[in-house]
Amino acid sequence: MADSTAPHARTTDALQVSRLGKRVALPGGELTILEDVSFAVGHGDTVAIVGASGSGKSTLLSLLAGLDTPSDGTVALDGEPLSALDEDGRARVRGEKVGFVFQSFQLLPSLTALENAMLPLELRGDADAEGPARAILDKVGLGQRLGHYPRQLSGGEQQRVALARAFVTAPSLLFADEPTGNLDTHTGQAIIELLFALNAEAGTTLVLVTHDDHLAARCRRVLRLDSGRLVHDGGAQA
Repeated sequence: MADSTAPHARTTDALQVSRLGKRVALPGGELTILEDVSFAVGHGDTVAIVGASGSGKSTLLSLLAGLDTPSDGTVALDGEPLSALDEDGRARVRGEKVGFVFQSFQLLPSLTALENAMLPLELRGDADAEGPARAILDKVGLGQRLGHYPRQLSGGEQQRVALARAFVTAPSLLFADEPTGNLDTHTGQAIIELLFALNAEAGTTLVLVTHDDHLAARCRRVLRLDSGRLVHDGGAQA
């Protein structure tokens, strides 16, 4: 019988969101971006956050990742409440458990593909950053492009570097914000296939924001926002 007290046993959800709200002050008054959003995400689940422009999708993702702080409610990542942590504490949790993929790639232009992929491991203090970075870049089909800078890579290649950088730390949770938004349809489809293949192999929990119905349909679960409220939580036919 498995030992339920083993270090790797996980009894909490990957994400627990309770009564989450976000408001910002504007000259004309207060603007509500999110209101009373609650849900939980299990380990290994794949979740798409969808909704019209301005519905609060990217704000929600920022709150889930601890990049922003809520006006109301709580977010717990692997059972650890982010609101109980200061910025250094939230950065520590992100470094230990979270990977990111962005629409605009967010590669450092002065670093090669290899150096960009090594960066999260170096920031974490790993003794060997180059070995895992080389291996993951080879896995995403860029083994011959290690010394190329972002400006020397196509959009699809840059997003492959971004995927490699996101997965190189073996994160338990991956956040993706419009990962195919800057790519043509064919290239975007290839990135989707690669993202889900890497995710399945690693057993990562995936939460992504997208306006792409094909990408959302690949997820087991869809959360739909409308004017800052969660109006659907279910299958991909949202």
